[in-house]
Amino acid sequence: MTTLLPRLAIPEPIAPSHPAGWFERPYAGYWLEIGFGNGEHLAAMAAEHPEIGLIGCEPFLNGVSALLDRIDREGQTNIRIVAGDARPLLDALPEATISRCCVLFGDPWPKSRHQDRRFIGPTNLPSLARVLADGAELRLASDDPILIRWMFEHTWRHPDFQWLARSAADWRQRPAGWPPTRYEAKALAAGRRPVYLGFRRRPRAPFEKK
Repeated sequence: MTTLLPRLAIPEPIAPSHPAGWFERPYAGYWLEIGFGNGEHLAAMAAEHPEIGLIGCEPFLNGVSALLDRIDREGQTNIRIVAGDARPLLDALPEATISRCCVLFGDPWPKSRHQDRRFIGPTNLPSLARVLADGAELRLASDDPILIRWMFEHTWRHPDFQWLARSAADWRQRPAGWPPTRYEAKALAAGRRPVYLGFRRRPRAPFEKK
């Protein structure tokens, strides 16, 4: 943690920058995972897609430490880490620079007075829409029925996102190319059925493009 994190952490406070500036070399695209837990999904994507630069945000140091241990064992070089809140990163990223974003099994904040703390919602969706490139995929997953409904309704209603499901199997089964997570395994072992929501960032209108 003391030697690897300083090499992989995006310096704070996060200054406005294209994501290429945080890596040792340019990549074909840049993906973001918000709340990576123990990092198994992020590390698997990095291993399967060495052509992609991946940025992971996680506020809990135990999760950051678990990811660093995995990187130390497996040797991924295409990961950068924000050990904290993702929102300063979203503010720092230029428009249309992220080609995939994953928010998987986040805290459901089940009490109604806490619902505004759910990451996917009216506060953060505009920021995600801004940093996602045209055609970029937004992947959401949860096993909590209240959070699933909340994420679906807010994202489905947002004008910049298109739901990708064509049949029930598209959201009942984890799609190919979507690595499993520890939280998903715990949910299935407990008899809870996760839901997988895929959205695409709609193309910007010509007057929106800079």
